[in-house]
Amino acid sequence: MLQKAYPYYLANEAVFANKDLVVTDKYSGEVAAHVAIADAKIIDSAIDWALLAEKPMAKLPPYRRQDVLNHCVKRFHERFEELAESLCIEAGKPIHDSRGEVTRLIDTFRVAAEESVRINGEIINLEISKNTRGYRGYVKRVPVGACSFISPFNFPLNLAAHKVAPAIASGCPFVLKPASRTPIGALIIAEVLAETDLPKGAFSVLPCHREGADLFTVDDRFKLLSFTGSPAVGWDLKARAGRKKVVLELGGNAACVIDENTDLDDAVQRLIFGAFYQSGQSCIGVQRIYGHKSLYEELKQRLVERTRKLKKGDPKEEGTFIGPMISEGEAKRLQGWVNEAIKDGATLLCGGGRDGAMLDPTLLENVPHECSVVQQEAFGPVAVLEPFDDYDEVLERVNNSAFGLQAGIFTKDLYRAQKAWDTLEVGGVVIGDVPSWRVDNMPYGGVKDSGLGREGVRWAIADMTEERLMVVREIGD
Repeated sequence: MLQKAYPYYLANEAVFANKDLVVTDKYSGEVAAHVAIADAKIIDSAIDWALLAEKPMAKLPPYRRQDVLNHCVKRFHERFEELAESLCIEAGKPIHDSRGEVTRLIDTFRVAAEESVRINGEIINLEISKNTRGYRGYVKRVPVGACSFISPFNFPLNLAAHKVAPAIASGCPFVLKPASRTPIGALIIAEVLAETDLPKGAFSVLPCHREGADLFTVDDRFKLLSFTGSPAVGWDLKARAGRKKVVLELGGNAACVIDENTDLDDAVQRLIFGAFYQSGQSCIGVQRIYGHKSLYEELKQRLVERTRKLKKGDPKEEGTFIGPMISEGEAKRLQGWVNEAIKDGATLLCGGGRDGAMLDPTLLENVPHECSVVQQEAFGPVAVLEPFDDYDEVLERVNNSAFGLQAGIFTKDLYRAQKAWDTLEVGGVVIGDVPSWRVDNMPYGGVKDSGLGREGVRWAIADMTEERLMVVREIGD
């Protein structure tokens, strides 16, 4: 169960300033907890503290950073069920998926602990001509300094971890704004960090209203902004971010191609997961399914049968697969897109109904390409099916999108797999699985409207550090 009240964390310390942010149980709609909320004055103070912590954090030896991260791994293991239950309540995520996210939280911190002691540089041979004889170059990586982090509601533990853990590994102080609908996971991470001996000001975790959070974006005291969320918000933040580095992990309408001779038992199982896990609220959730004409009818039949059998209901009950969307407003928005597609000629294969924030898992076919449910990010339990008979042409269809995060290709043909990798305008191509697959040590991010830069611990560390060159001239010989 959740606590009745949670603090925010300012300069490593818990502050029970107020109870102004109400967190609801996303299934029942009842008040689950109250959270202290920070105003602009507190955010400004947190940035000052982060600046004061820049030098102490940079000087913290790698083994000390590793100790902090290993402490977090240990404590997350000890608080595993508490973390899963809180996630289930505040995000409405089925308990099985919640436990999976806690596992990934632990993995992310564990990988960061390993990477913290291998942030290496290189020696450069500068003797490229007679004039540079006797010169040697050395490069090391140094922390960029204070970082601003804004994390989303759909993975409130692990997507916060993908910012926090690399920052600690890099030696960067940070101020984190968790999503207002799901702040508790980030506050538990902060509670665990507060048990360590990180320098004063190394971290602040500040729930706040969007209108009061401009300093996270526009304040030039921050050296880096890392944002995960919607494309509209992300690109607006980049436009206002000034001189700081910006990393954006945004949305998608991920496609999956089911080529001829695919094992349908395996593909259907993975597609059901990819399209509907945590009610489809994932930026790499399967939204567009292209099946080869030789197997399309059987693929469609199996998907509809499996989708209709999915258990929906209270996410706290074992076995529930479909829980609520984050809000009734979001469920209404997506149901409206489904109805728009049907009005324009699409065929409803199953689903389409809604009860409050609960939207039935939905499959559509014959959807006009200009419909929102194809062109935009659905971010809910809806997928569209379409047959194809030409592999090159279906790759063009996958690319016919404003987004480019990840794509999945089920094929047994090595050359077709290679062609997809060469052709698709996405950040990652997953062969033999859905685009929803992600492991926390791989480079992850997109192109086009899907973002800028890459997450994944080692790649985040690269963004949070800068190369510093030293040139040495040998005097003598």
